[in-house]
Amino acid sequence: MDQLRAEIGVFGGSGFYELLDNPREQKVNTPYGSPSSPVMVGQIGGRSVAFLPRHGKDHSLPPHMINYRANLWAMKELGVQRIIGPNACGSLQAHVGPGDFVICDQFVDRTWGRKDTFFDGPITTHVSAADPYCAVMRQVAIDQSRGLGITVHPSGTVVVIQGPRFSTRSESKWFAAQGWEVINMTQYPECYLARELEICYCNISLITDHDAGAEGAEPVTNDEVVRVFNENNQKVKDLLYAMIPALPAARECQCATALAGAAF
Repeated sequence: MDQLRAEIGVFGGSGFYELLDNPREQKVNTPYGSPSSPVMVGQIGGRSVAFLPRHGKDHSLPPHMINYRANLWAMKELGVQRIIGPNACGSLQAHVGPGDFVICDQFVDRTWGRKDTFFDGPITTHVSAADPYCAVMRQVAIDQSRGLGITVHPSGTVVVIQGPRFSTRSESKWFAAQGWEVINMTQYPECYLARELEICYCNISLITDHDAGAEGAEPVTNDEVVRVFNENNQKVKDLLYAMIPALPAARECQCATALAGAAF
């Protein structure tokens, strides 16, 4: 059977399976092992879309055990040129509240030991991560969020921690003191690996709670994160339905030529 093809990719939770019209399963073999699950390929607004749950179909993969390289390679194999990455995040700042969306423009990596590059030699390749998120996709996400009446923050920095534990109060206060808005466990290396493959990537941070270091905040619990995420799941789906058809057909951003001049 011929391999299915897709133009746009979505990483998310298993609750997004019903997004696609006429979904079909596609297994993809990669040089980096198996992705988190088979990829589902279907249609949204007349655009071909590949969906992959980053934590696996049953949410069985904790953040530090996800095979990020296989997930991104699978998308590339299917022809994906743009990826949307909605994810549950904590807020580090009082003005960013639960239920808000943040369209991040920067990340800070605080993970360790993750396989975070496709370029292990012998050719040394340094890919710029100065502006890691696609500016074109970000603007579409911002505009469509506002059109839907979603409280959206048009920029922000996400600090990515190793997980699976949540931060101590001291760690959280440290992150907040840097002025960073969002905390998460999966954005790195997911977004950067997309850049290495010259795939556009847009982060959509769904704020589920205030992190432990916020003034008066109660310690974060998984039950609370899941509860708020489920309450706001429809907003994420509405945004994807609005955003995907609005993406321009041609790519004229720096993501498409990220490897130009990167190899020594």
